[in-house]
Amino acid sequence: MVAGLAAQHGEKRTVMIDATYLKVHRTASSLGAKKGGGRLIGRTKGGMNTKLHAVCDSLGRPLNLFVTAGQVGDCIGSRALCGSLPDGGRLLGDRGYDADWFREALKGKWIRACIPGRKQRKTSVKYDKRRNRIEILFGRLKDWRRIATRYDRCPKVFLSAIALAVNHATQRKSMGPDPIATRSARRCLRRSRGLPLPRPPTESCA
Repeated sequence: MVAGLAAQHGEKRTVMIDATYLKVHRTASSLGAKKGGGRLIGRTKGGMNTKLHAVCDSLGRPLNLFVTAGQVGDCIGSRALCGSLPDGGRLLGDRGYDADWFREALKGKWIRACIPGRKQRKTSVKYDKRRNRIEILFGRLKDWRRIATRYDRCPKVFLSAIALAVNHATQRKSMGPDPIATRSARRCLRRSRGLPLPRPPTESCA
């Protein structure tokens, strides 16, 4: 579903990859397996977490999403996303994806790895600042209370909620600014400047 939404807009010559932690509520933080499958919940320094891995295009529209346990590293989680990367172009990522095997996998798909090296590499990387689009995507998803804090024990149910949030955020972005939010911002600006607020038109009985 997310791939279909992203195919409508944006170019795939530049893609971005990243991961973020999602806090797990105590009612869903059971580590026990159910019917042979785990709940994809891991223990980290911040407590019980689930990690959301994502690949998005140059406009911040997700191409692929999946979740793992919180203690899974970014580079390890990228193994499942390699197959969904479009051939050619550039891939932007942070230092968590600086691994020789990952760079070789990208080279095999004719993808230029724009990933900053770790301290031992001492190399400068271009196109690094454009990676803020995927951070903005994570911020919009975490505006949803059900996404920022995981309440679902089943990982499939939780991932379906993430897909619905992505659909809503993508559709709102394609439709432009919300007229109600824009009107509210204008009223706040006039109030801060001490200007009178516009009055609604009155109906006259003819």
